[in-house]
Amino acid sequence: MRFLARYCSAFAVSTVLLFAVWQSSEAQTIFRSGQSVQPVFEGWERNPDGTFTMWFGYMNRNYEEQPHVPVGENNFFSPGQADRGQPTHFYNRRQNFMFSTVVPADWGDQQLIWTMRHEGQDHKAVGWLFDVNWEIDEGVWRANRSTGIRGRGDAIEMVNKPPTVSILGSMAVTAYVDEPLTLTATASDDNNPGPEKPAARPPQAQPQQEGEKPLPIANFAPIRSEGPIQQQMVKYRLATPTGLAITWLHHRGPGMVKFEPQAKGVEPGKEFQTTVLFSEPGTHVIRAAADDTGFVRYADVTVEVRRR
Repeated sequence: MRFLARYCSAFAVSTVLLFAVWQSSEAQTIFRSGQSVQPVFEGWERNPDGTFTMWFGYMNRNYEEQPHVPVGENNFFSPGQADRGQPTHFYNRRQNFMFSTVVPADWGDQQLIWTMRHEGQDHKAVGWLFDVNWEIDEGVWRANRSTGIRGRGDAIEMVNKPPTVSILGSMAVTAYVDEPLTLTATASDDNNPGPEKPAARPPQAQPQQEGEKPLPIANFAPIRSEGPIQQQMVKYRLATPTGLAITWLHHRGPGMVKFEPQAKGVEPGKEFQTTVLFSEPGTHVIRAAADDTGFVRYADVTVEVRRR
């Protein structure tokens, strides 16, 4: 039972949240804008040095509006430092495992609270360590991303090691509104799970009479649905051909950012270059996400955008 609980607990956050939205009196209404952003605590991981990593995501209830909520009185953590790397640009709908923050080994039973205020509504995500059912490993990641539930179980060592990603060049650059900026990232992985293997061809039934053509035996393999996971900006299916993908994200900053291209599957160690256009001046954080269909890891570059 504990095995199942570990894999279902973090997954339940998003499903319960979506269920609540659909069960509301306005469930049949699609809101393009004007709705709130719900922060979500995804769970926690143990680190080798004794500290803990807490993972968070969010649900932007708007289907079109992507609000910018700066860190401050409307977007903050407590207790302690208000800025823990949370986004200020919020993509539409459910985005999980979007950032993490490390708490010390002696954190104990304290709560870490992320508060979001938008459109006159206050919403909170409460992170804690005291419930082991919120400990996450690769099985929880896979369950939340619809790629399975297999993880390490009670083993100490992870079967799948997270990918690594880095942005080449300076980590602080200058750009200008409506003028292209080129960014380059590279990623590597342990080749686990690796590229998706081609599906086996169904066996052929033997002909009943001489001269008859064999009939294919029905293939009853389950069909994997895209499902609501395709709300995610980091789409695991991009990583299945090579076992690795990179997605560029607008993590912080006002206005809209356009990437060309934004995401693709990559060979480990190969570079992925994108062209970025900013609609508004300000301090922006652009994030490269490496995805091996299980884990996602991030690297950031700060871009100071100005007008000519």
